[in-house]
Amino acid sequence: MGQSRPFKPIALVVEDEPLQREMIVALLEESDMGVIQCESAEAAVQVLEKLGDCVSIVVTDVNLAGRLDGVELAHFAKVRWPNVHVVVTSGLALNKALPDGAMFLPKPWFSLDLLREIDRSMH
Repeated sequence: MGQSRPFKPIALVVEDEPLQREMIVALLEESDMGVIQCESAEAAVQVLEKLGDCVSIVVTDVNLAGRLDGVELAHFAKVRWPNVHVVVTSGLALNKALPDGAMFLPKPWFSLDLLREIDRSMH
């Protein structure tokens, strides 16, 4: 008989720069998280509409391909799923207000900074 596996947190990574996205995905997968990746906020909205109750954390860049940016995505996620943890990242200054409970992580950030934020969100 197989043992049941404990719940594996799911992260939604939204980044339109492939190398950045792959680095974040690898970091989260090494932290034993399930990862769904998107390159646009519109694609992320579709994922959230289907799987939002299963997503523990959203990590998004501000500037994305498509009409919506990461801040708008953060607001969408926090309104619909108030308990989801949202980390917004950018190499530029943030010029829009984040929703309550979302965290801004300026680029360049260290892997440990992101891992600490994720760890904090899971407890």
